[in-house]
Amino acid sequence: MLPPLPTRILLGPGPSAVHPRVLRALATPLVGHLDPAFLELMEETKRLLRATFRTTNALTLPISATGSAGMEACLVNLLEPGDTAIIGVNGVFGTRMVDIVERCGATAVKLEAPWGHVIEPDAVAQALRAAPDARLVAVVHAETSTGAWQPLEAIGRLVRERGALFVVDAVTSLGGCPLQVDDWLIDACYSGTQKCLSCPPGLAPLTFGARAVDALHRRRSRVQSWYLDLTMIEKYWGDERVYHHTAPISMNYALLEALRLVDEEGLEARWARHERHHRALKAGLAAMGLELASQEGHQLWTLNAVRIPDGVDDAAVRAALLREFDLEIGGGLGPMKGRVWRIGLMGESSTEANVLLVLSALERVLPRCGYPTRPGTGVEAAARALAASPARG
Repeated sequence: MLPPLPTRILLGPGPSAVHPRVLRALATPLVGHLDPAFLELMEETKRLLRATFRTTNALTLPISATGSAGMEACLVNLLEPGDTAIIGVNGVFGTRMVDIVERCGATAVKLEAPWGHVIEPDAVAQALRAAPDARLVAVVHAETSTGAWQPLEAIGRLVRERGALFVVDAVTSLGGCPLQVDDWLIDACYSGTQKCLSCPPGLAPLTFGARAVDALHRRRSRVQSWYLDLTMIEKYWGDERVYHHTAPISMNYALLEALRLVDEEGLEARWARHERHHRALKAGLAAMGLELASQEGHQLWTLNAVRIPDGVDDAAVRAALLREFDLEIGGGLGPMKGRVWRIGLMGESSTEANVLLVLSALERVLPRCGYPTRPGTGVEAAARALAASPARG
């Protein structure tokens, strides 16, 4: 048996809390990955994924690995040696895309912005003019390392006008804030299960539009990754049902139940819930003299990067929250290490109770770490914000 494990309140950059129905789904007895009953579940999963991505794309499925494999699957299937890809780099995950592009034997044109800021459409237009043969443009919709929320609509139009493919990382946005794959002219998009979908980590929802599928089928060379080769995977998830690999049956059960919960809540209501709790948290932090590190007007609802006050020990605060409150928040990555805390309000973790708890816990811990704050200041401000914006339903 497993040793006793603590029950944590997960308010970091992921994973998020998991609904009891999803946990029960994981314990459902196994059937084979080609069993007719499982094939029926696959069809429902695809339908609900399309609804969540806001797309009609036929090639919409969960990759059997985490969100990072979704990133790699998009890039290795769409790029060939000698291609050029324009990559928005304003945090850790744009940097990872550059690495994968180069491993594909393609040229990565880095379109950089300061960490915490977004990529401006004018910069994309300029990059497309400088690299007219670019095969694709890729950006991160919700940069988990900085809390920056990237606008997509204008970039989608620019990329489509130039005939390139538009690839979007929606790992921390799918199911938590507006994402419209078809309306925003996104050709390929991927996510992860452990963020706003509130499913355990282990699958990467992915969708390819008609232009991306056409590019995939017109490749001059084989996809460099056998495991992530969508020309084979689509035959298992499509009508042919050709064996490629043994699907993680239990994780697919869990994803289906998580998607059913999204569907029952309704996407618009779910987005509104995340916005409401983000605004309440931001109000509470501001009352305590704390601010978000991401660009004003482009701050994620699902992941809040909070500037650490001068002289406060990052690790000591996080350790105290975990030890005394069983409360997990994340530290910074890359240049933001030691400079921000990352507070996630994603999926099942995005609740009024969690907003008030993390503020109350910070009010208790921060004075001991050299940052004076009056007890109740943040909680009262957040409570006022919540009262001013009643929950739907």
